[in-house]
Amino acid sequence: MSTLALQSSGRWRQTARALLNSPKTMTGGAIVLALVLVAIFAPWIAPNDPLSQDLLSPLLPPAWMADGLAKYPLGTDSLGRCVLSRLIFGSRVALWVGLCSAVGTMLLGCALALLASYFGGKIDRAIGYLVDLWMSFPPVVLSLILMVGLGPGVGNVILSVIVVDWTRFCRVVRPEALVIRRRDYVIAARLMGFSHLRIMLREMLPGLVPLIITLFSLEMGVAIVVEAILSFVGLSVPANTVAWGVMIADARGVMQENIWNLIPPVLGIVITVLGFNLLSDGLRQALDPRANSSRV
Repeated sequence: MSTLALQSSGRWRQTARALLNSPKTMTGGAIVLALVLVAIFAPWIAPNDPLSQDLLSPLLPPAWMADGLAKYPLGTDSLGRCVLSRLIFGSRVALWVGLCSAVGTMLLGCALALLASYFGGKIDRAIGYLVDLWMSFPPVVLSLILMVGLGPGVGNVILSVIVVDWTRFCRVVRPEALVIRRRDYVIAARLMGFSHLRIMLREMLPGLVPLIITLFSLEMGVAIVVEAILSFVGLSVPANTVAWGVMIADARGVMQENIWNLIPPVLGIVITVLGFNLLSDGLRQALDPRANSSRV
């Protein structure tokens, strides 16, 4: 027992070392952590109420420009609302949609992948056909159709992303689960009469955790982009909710007069997605057992 504990401790130390030595993981993790802190402490960080209108100060440039005001560090939009405050509060919607959507797609996709790989046969073929059929539809178009039927709302956005994007987890996790199913300890567990659920959750799932973590991080970036697209076309959040896609839609009409309204939300989306992509790629490299074994 002590030998197994030492081996497990050594693996954890090796993984932690790989994570700390990965520039992509550290950079992506720093970006994501900063965004999470901004979203949590938005009411205390934002200089103004994001919905408050100052009709006497519309389309102000950033504070460092000639006509800018210190009260509005990134200027104001066409209704005199603080761009920086809206940018900060918009991170809440983006991260909430990203987190909930990633959790939902992970649970649904991984459950179907485990069922397909464990039972095989007709169940595997049926799930495979379903994945192929679902992936034949363009994801954004399918999301738009779902949102037209469901109506605007953050909950409906999360549901539409889950319904559309669960195939990513199922398609990627299934081949790895097939490999794990053929390993000796899984075969031994079946011969010992363990229940199907216990074998899937206790024997197969732990070996899939590194891959699932990587896909989870990647899925959050994808969900944030989808939410921004739906917000841009007016199918995501209600009018009184601040979102980056709504900011881009509002800035589109006045971009000839004030380009500064457009730049902050676009940069917010780009930096957020970049952070999650870097984190996902770094986790993939650091948690890959083959890569770790080559470092020893």
